[in-house]
Amino acid sequence: MAQKYLPNGGCGVVSFGVAGGRTGAETFMKNLKLAQIATHVADARTCVLHPANATHRQMNDEELEAAGISPDLIRLSCGIEATEDLIADIEQALAAV
Repeated sequence: MAQKYLPNGGCGVVSFGVAGGRTGAETFMKNLKLAQIATHVADARTCVLHPANATHRQMNDEELEAAGISPDLIRLSCGIEATEDLIADIEQALAAV
């Protein structure tokens, strides 16, 4: 999909949803081994964020929905770790959801 929509390359920040809503997102994040839970994306390490519980925590559910922030939304900023290690970490964390 990235090759189709970003033919000149993409960035290292991706957002995606996970099964299980807010609980699934929290479970996913708790099971990551490499990624650091952070509210910023300016780091050499991989960082992960659950916007509904972090940057947008002051919003109620209606405001989150209006802003396009679902309870299952994860923001991942890829760092300089080995690609294979990051993929394996994400896969094992998703399997725990």
